[in-house]
Amino acid sequence: MLLQRILTALVLAAVAITAIFTLPNLYFYFFIGAIVLVGAWEWTNLSSVNSVIGKILFLVSLIFPMLCITFWTYILEFLSVLLEMPEVKEYSGILEWLVVGPVIFWVMMMFIIRKAPEELLALELQKKYKVFIGWFVLFSAWMFLVKLRVFYGSSAVMYFLALIWIADISAYFSGKKFGKDKLAPLISPGKTIQGMYGAMASALVCSIALGLYYSYPIMIATDFIMLSMLTVLVSIYGDLFFSLVKRKNGVKDSGFILPGHGGVLDRIDSVIAAAPFYYAGVILIGRSVFS
Repeated sequence: MLLQRILTALVLAAVAITAIFTLPNLYFYFFIGAIVLVGAWEWTNLSSVNSVIGKILFLVSLIFPMLCITFWTYILEFLSVLLEMPEVKEYSGILEWLVVGPVIFWVMMMFIIRKAPEELLALELQKKYKVFIGWFVLFSAWMFLVKLRVFYGSSAVMYFLALIWIADISAYFSGKKFGKDKLAPLISPGKTIQGMYGAMASALVCSIALGLYYSYPIMIATDFIMLSMLTVLVSIYGDLFFSLVKRKNGVKDSGFILPGHGGVLDRIDSVIAAAPFYYAGVILIGRSVFS
């Protein structure tokens, strides 16, 4: 099982790295979009959307805004000509502010999962709220991951994903070796506080290595260390969030498409939570961070 998991992870990593460094921005939009849409199909199963029509409508509800964001600049150009209002182009930067919503959501979920897991397990949401939450987290993850590539380059995306991957591996092995105190036993009995510390330690090492590679000034290096460690912390609770959803549905995995891993959501749950948070942090530190 572990060998199968490792082989699948290596193949997925190879595909992801190839896409990050070779695909033009437009195709990268579609590549990440395709992954998110597979995850969206799995989410419909977790949110009790059983009809094929309902599942398709959920995918369409993601595809349409994805296309709007992809061609946002062209839409603004068209509107400025149609309305004869050149100032319409100035709204191109408004998308940056949309990161506030998902950041607040994931920070809140982190505290609630930590402080009130029993209440979350007992909470029964209506189907429409489950659907909306899925739409919200999937769309925001797609949007800010692709924008990270467009505005900050392939290196920014590669570091972000490597940070999450290395933290996941570190959490697994440090948890196996030293784990004794459960992080969230009601939600995911296998995760330990020691595993979380291992993941945070890996984030510290990764961020220091990057700072040395780019010769960051001390202030930027300190900010980036903090961002990397907090990003990993949010990613851990993103994993716990999806574990919570699966536990409430009585399933171990979100799907079965990936041998040894389960579904797509099982593989990208940490990335979904961490992408908006990381993007917001890079904005605050400054665009020069990967130059």
